[in-house]
Amino acid sequence: MNKAIYLDNSATTKPLQEVMQTFMTVNEQYYANPASIHAMGVEANDLLMRAREQVADILQTEAKNVLFTSGGTESNNAAIFGVARSNTHIGKHILTTEIEHPSVLEAMKELEKEGFEIEYLHIDNRGMISLEELRTKIRKDTILVSIMHVNNEMGAIQPIFDAGSIIHEMSRAIFHVDVVQSFGKLAVFFKGEDGPDCLSISGHKIHGLKGSGVLAFRKPMRWQPYVVGGGQEFGLRSGTVAVPQAVALSKAARLAVEIMEERTKKYRQWQADICTQLQSYGEAVHILSNPQGAAHILSFSVRDLTGEIIINAMQKQGIIVSTSSACSSKQTKTSHVVEALHLEEHYKKGVIRISFGAHNTNEDIKKFKQALAKVMIELKGEINK
Repeated sequence: MNKAIYLDNSATTKPLQEVMQTFMTVNEQYYANPASIHAMGVEANDLLMRAREQVADILQTEAKNVLFTSGGTESNNAAIFGVARSNTHIGKHILTTEIEHPSVLEAMKELEKEGFEIEYLHIDNRGMISLEELRTKIRKDTILVSIMHVNNEMGAIQPIFDAGSIIHEMSRAIFHVDVVQSFGKLAVFFKGEDGPDCLSISGHKIHGLKGSGVLAFRKPMRWQPYVVGGGQEFGLRSGTVAVPQAVALSKAARLAVEIMEERTKKYRQWQADICTQLQSYGEAVHILSNPQGAAHILSFSVRDLTGEIIINAMQKQGIIVSTSSACSSKQTKTSHVVEALHLEEHYKKGVIRISFGAHNTNEDIKKFKQALAKVMIELKGEINK
């Protein structure tokens, strides 16, 4: 299976060699606790601060507004619980969307148990929220709005800057954006009063390491720490900081941003090529991703088949793809994103997600298309039943 073509980069990415080398070097040479006052501790802390400054520079904020976390789930949880629980003096009303990552939706369910009022923005058949619905639902007592930038299952890009303008114009709410699937693929940064107030990033989605992430703020805000102890990370996330993970993440972030435009152009061409092939199958295939969505994600569904059948057939051809989301692919129920799209019943079970990464090549895409053609022929009898 080592020789398989891997097209499941939205689930996780293979770390770049440069990132792995950085991680190993820091582990070997700068292993001291960055909170220690001796020389080795100071060296480790200096390295940590440079990593923090690199990420802050990319996001256009200050280093003191960047917290290193264990990944996207922790960053999302921390943002939601931290903002909600520290702003109850304003209200308990929260807005999010019906297609968020489980780390957001499950956090919302927990807050609902605590007496918070959660409302959900709907999406259209392109996976897009309505800014008019946002205007209608936001209130003076709204304390938090959480909207993902790029949907992890079908790649829809939400208008976060337009949404930010509305949110800040009509409320005192903090605007949190999950940019796990967009950072390194789209321009992600803080944009004055119009943009997000806090962002969640995951290292392993940008060819960094699992167990690394960032929660970044546009400016200091009222926020309740979720891990208490020794007061590390400006007192907002206690615990000895994993310097190697932080430095590796900053390296992965810099590399991703440096070649973002080049990669996006390549991904967009691959996406268009595959879409042309998918369209040739007529009603046997329904494409979920819209042409204005993220270039690195392409989701489609094969009529009256389950995703597992297609995945297994493609795997036999040496191609690794996934169902709509790695977080829900082992569950038998239909994804909440697929349900929100209101697909015909014929297409609900057969959703497949292809997602490109830095290690993919033109030859990979050629072989994917050849494998797909073989699989569609093999499954033709099942599709036409």
